[in-house]
Amino acid sequence: MKHLVFFLLSILAGIIHDFPRVEKERKPNIIVFLVDDLGWKDLSCYGSSFYQTPHVDRLASEGLVFTNAYASCTVCSPTRASIMSGQSPARLHLTDWIKGYKLKNKPLLSPRWTPFLTLETKTVAEYLKESGYQTAHVGKWHLGEEEKYEPQHQGFDVNIAGYKKGQPPSYFFPYKRKNWKPIPYLEGGQEGEYLTYRLTEEANNFIRYSSQKDSPFFLYLSHYTVHTPLQAPDSLIEYYEERVDIQAQQKNATYASMVHSMDQSLGRVRAVLDSLDEWENTMLIFASDNGGLSGASKHNGPTSNAPLREGKGTAYEGGIRTPLIIHYPGKYSEGKTTSTFAISMDIFYTVLDVAGIKQDSNNKDGLSLLSLKDSAFQNLSNRSLFWHYPHYHVRGATPYSAIRNGDYKLIEFYEDRHLELYNLANDIGEQKDLSQELPTVRKRLYRELNKWKKAVDAQPPLVNPAYQAKVKK
Repeated sequence: MKHLVFFLLSILAGIIHDFPRVEKERKPNIIVFLVDDLGWKDLSCYGSSFYQTPHVDRLASEGLVFTNAYASCTVCSPTRASIMSGQSPARLHLTDWIKGYKLKNKPLLSPRWTPFLTLETKTVAEYLKESGYQTAHVGKWHLGEEEKYEPQHQGFDVNIAGYKKGQPPSYFFPYKRKNWKPIPYLEGGQEGEYLTYRLTEEANNFIRYSSQKDSPFFLYLSHYTVHTPLQAPDSLIEYYEERVDIQAQQKNATYASMVHSMDQSLGRVRAVLDSLDEWENTMLIFASDNGGLSGASKHNGPTSNAPLREGKGTAYEGGIRTPLIIHYPGKYSEGKTTSTFAISMDIFYTVLDVAGIKQDSNNKDGLSLLSLKDSAFQNLSNRSLFWHYPHYHVRGATPYSAIRNGDYKLIEFYEDRHLELYNLANDIGEQKDLSQELPTVRKRLYRELNKWKKAVDAQPPLVNPAYQAKVKK
């Protein structure tokens, strides 16, 4: 009897062996390619005639390009926290760059905000890691002063060069300067090595390693460039110096070189993916964490966001409107441009949607942009977007909150409680304040803004008693 059982099992095994194997489809790889301080018009596919970005342009020609994409904050750390968590900076109470400015001679004080991404906040990397993804962070982190808040404790298997600082001491090896320690988690290097290229190679090494595994990968390539200090290879600077038009709005050769090196990075990442036959199974999201560091106002800055008003660290479009390109082979129409609204938190939900992961939070401050491939796409333009920045910034921002709904954007300034209203459809430069001309629109948006602030428990700025006492004297 025993031999008969083995005989029957052997026959059954042979039958099963002869059936064609049905391999389970592997989940797509996911790359978030985040650039620091990249302005809305810092790419040739977004209208720059000075900066040359052929690899980003190619991505745009094959993907989905957003013209109404926004960072969730006018500075970096809050936006980065919202990408990681899917929650607005206001809900997280992480509303300024870490450490933030300590400006005491002002009418208002910052609230007791949270200067780190809490370990209780479940990150996109933690969700993906639980779902079988290899996860790596490469580049800028800037989400907490202590080691315990670094990427390796927030869901990333690998952390390269991510720590508390928001900019590198230098873009050249050994990546240090006076009173600054070298970038940690970045071992070795060669004299003259350029940080943007080094981070790219580290990212590509992770891709090569992951391609050998029977699991998808999540790469968060978070470049320090194009943040200051302005430094780039001499050969690139010389190339752009020969092309400077002194009358043009964008004319900083070093900054142009940093944009160029970022574009080269994207090209090198794509080349490795192509060589490993991974490109067609990879979704890549290209984004920025806030508007460009513009010199349009009284402050100097290396780029121009025109026709947008001002730039990073301000309440206006130049501070929050950013490039956003999504490339997902077979899922989006190639070379499509959309004016639908998008904001940083959407990256979190889009990534989880692509990975087939349901997240368990009711605090949803963003939407999956995968719905752009079906009829729900049309409804995204009807959503309202919100900002809350209860701080001062040296580049011009005073404490404010804002809402965009349809063509209109309302800004509430806390110092004197005045409101500004703009129609962005015909005044993208925010030159004509309509708050007195359109009281019905102003009241409707202000009511919705206040309702949102209450729902997310937005922290208001505090009255500065020392300033008030000084004024009374």
